[in-house]
Amino acid sequence: MLDFAVLAVFIPTFFFVSITPGMCMTLAMTLGMSIGVRRTMWMMIGELIGVALVAIAAVIGVAGIMLNYPDIFEILKWVGGLYLAFIGINMWRSKGKMAVGDNNHQDVSRQSLFTQGFITAIANPKGWAFMISLLPPFINIEREVAPQLIMLLSVIMVTEFTSMMAYATGGKSLRIFLSRGDNIKWMNRIAGTLMIAVGFWLALG
Repeated sequence: MLDFAVLAVFIPTFFFVSITPGMCMTLAMTLGMSIGVRRTMWMMIGELIGVALVAIAAVIGVAGIMLNYPDIFEILKWVGGLYLAFIGINMWRSKGKMAVGDNNHQDVSRQSLFTQGFITAIANPKGWAFMISLLPPFINIEREVAPQLIMLLSVIMVTEFTSMMAYATGGKSLRIFLSRGDNIKWMNRIAGTLMIAVGFWLALG
């Protein structure tokens, strides 16, 4: 199992990664506005499965390197930490614009919605980059990987689903809120600051 201190850092970190507007959140809000939350949940199921597969692949692939080549793991920690700091700086510099489309999704089938969510998660390069840089440093190689991975996946699934539900349920009102004044800019800056701090924590830890 994971240490409480590790969870205390991982939960808010992934929360800000998840809640910050991106491909999946924008898709959830767009579909929530056009077809309703209930039908949008089919997209969410596909997205959650896709995210879980990406997370498992990231941890298993990098965990193999960690166990056999510990020196390489130290390099990966620095690379991952610097990448998170880079993302954090970009969040600070972001103008906070959201590209919410106005396409009509009324006639989309459940299978199409599921596939759309799954492909969005699998084909999102930022998702892979986040998982590869974010997850492995939270894994303790001196303990069994499987229980730790299950705990991290549980946090990821709950956080991701909660975030998508918030965007889909909020719909138009959330879009108005984020586009009003500097709200989205400050959300990006809070997330960016956390990314920079965690990046240094991972690199130096």
